[in-house]
Amino acid sequence: MPDFLYFGELGSSTIHLVLILGIGLMLPYWVDVLNNRHRAILFTITFLLAMRYIWWRGAETLAPAGWTIDMLASWSLFGFELLAMLGSVSAMVVMSRIRQRSEEATQNAGWWGQIEPRVAILIATYNEDLDVLERTIIGAKSLRHQNKEVLVLDDSRRDWLRDYCADQGVRYMRRPDNKGSKAGNINHALERLAEDPIPPDFVAVLDADFIPHRGFISRCLALFHDPKVGLVQTPQHFFNADPIQHNLGISHSYPDEQRFFFDHMQPSRDGWGIAFCCGTSSICRWQALRDIGGLPTESITEDFLLTLSLQDKGWKTVYLSEPLTEGLAPEGLKEYTTQRARWCLGLMQIARSRLGPFGRNNLRLRDRWSVFDSVLFWTTSFPFRIAVVVYPLLYWYFSIIVVDAALAEVVTYFGCFFLWSQIVQRALMPGMVMPVLHDVGQLVSAIPISRAAFVGLIKPKGHPFSVTAKGGDRTRIVVQWRMMAPFLVLLILTVLALLMGIFFDSFAFYDAGDGKWVVIFWTIYNVVVLFLTVLACVELPRRERHIADLPDRGILVAEGKVARYWITSLTMEVARLRGKILSVGTEGTLRLHGIGDLPVEVVGETVDGMRVRLMPNPEQREALMLRFYAEGAAPGIERARLSGLMMGLGRRLSFSSRP
Repeated sequence: MPDFLYFGELGSSTIHLVLILGIGLMLPYWVDVLNNRHRAILFTITFLLAMRYIWWRGAETLAPAGWTIDMLASWSLFGFELLAMLGSVSAMVVMSRIRQRSEEATQNAGWWGQIEPRVAILIATYNEDLDVLERTIIGAKSLRHQNKEVLVLDDSRRDWLRDYCADQGVRYMRRPDNKGSKAGNINHALERLAEDPIPPDFVAVLDADFIPHRGFISRCLALFHDPKVGLVQTPQHFFNADPIQHNLGISHSYPDEQRFFFDHMQPSRDGWGIAFCCGTSSICRWQALRDIGGLPTESITEDFLLTLSLQDKGWKTVYLSEPLTEGLAPEGLKEYTTQRARWCLGLMQIARSRLGPFGRNNLRLRDRWSVFDSVLFWTTSFPFRIAVVVYPLLYWYFSIIVVDAALAEVVTYFGCFFLWSQIVQRALMPGMVMPVLHDVGQLVSAIPISRAAFVGLIKPKGHPFSVTAKGGDRTRIVVQWRMMAPFLVLLILTVLALLMGIFFDSFAFYDAGDGKWVVIFWTIYNVVVLFLTVLACVELPRRERHIADLPDRGILVAEGKVARYWITSLTMEVARLRGKILSVGTEGTLRLHGIGDLPVEVVGETVDGMRVRLMPNPEQREALMLRFYAEGAAPGIERARLSGLMMGLGRRLSFSSRP
């Protein structure tokens, strides 16, 4: 063979990647993301490559059996990886199907005939401020469905909220205690509704910080044409950035952490008939709730347990993947991680309950698998993420080889699997998962979630319910030192190990041979992930900001003149207008479509115009809320934009971003 055709082991391994990349570039031209056969083929190939990789890891890369520290480290890491791969394989099976019900909802709109079903809209609240609650109450009142009643369930027994509800003409309820937390609050309301002369036909549940779009009820009710459907869940989209997006400066170029679940995982679960309730943004049939005796209270994630209770009684739970509500994501990193740890703990409680995967109940095999899949996610993904950043340090500081592999083999086995899985994700859910940022999102919550997972499995009872705080003062920089500390220590140790390995021969072990390149790449990757995780623990100030999907026009009447302006930013208090600048203090009216003539005052200049303060009357204020939150498409970013990501991270790293 001529010398120029000889690539060597590493070159030959790289050709495998080139082949996979070439196939991947062709996938978008023939793959139909809604075709379950196409999805099954792609994930079957992914599964085979995963098994090929795992077999190689177990057969070729582990330390020899024996009572040595090398074996303990090497085999334990493989154990973490094996469990994480088991969770990934289960997720692959789930994602191999998908079901979209928008056409079904359209075809069955108005199936009830002339008399609209009666719907009770329950808004459970505990400690939210009025600026959070009023959006939800006004949005619920403005739903197109006429035969409805809005109920505010106040578990803090606040007189000012009672008076506000009276002014708004909505029903207010309070109870003497807080037994059963949110589920108990809703059950108390269900008992009162059962005493009404005409009980509702359906019950919608909204968290206090979730605003329904005008078609929320009518679109969901269309799926109840099937008499066996007990519950319809819709996505939860957010009009503000989550802490990871905001603190890294990528809120306009990277989707929030829950977008993948609601836009892709839930439709896939619905394809298997195992979509589950997520609490808010759902509607349940009254008869189904009566059959199960109300919301179960055995778990702090009562929504998932509600799903299993309904399925245990033979009711279906389905998913409508349409942006019909939008809400407020946790703005603080502490609240963000606490919320996810609570979800994890609740799943562990369910796994140990009568409706767990091994309980004596009437659940189908797929329902049990649904619980098992969720348990796998919480118990394997996050501990593995911690292990990935810790284990390379064993090599640098103690010369313990946890992965004994040549670089060419890593490229052949791991590289092919990883590249193909990324290509499949890009083909079926484009711009949804970016490796480094995905790892940051998991790592920042990994410690409390891992603790909650195993504490919940060992001791499922006796844990207090922790309410996720929303809103509040976000006007200053806050460093979450306690959350940052373990990642900062790991970052320092990793950087120090890498530098000492580069500059000091006595510190650079050669036991790993060619595999040392694997450890070096692994270490550099961890430096990037840990640095961004530390950066995410520095919480930046926030302010409310609404940018129209398309630039809007407004007519400003001031100083006896009428002029048109482009509106480049609009909030409840301030608008930015592009055009001729008027002097500060000038008063006038700004005409907005659907709002009317808003009294305004010029409060400052901008580069291309001026800022005006809005002074709406109560009716105009409500109209602004509905425009911001109850109309239009889903808020936020649907897919990552690489150029925007690089610019956002660049600004954040240069410390030149503006809050």
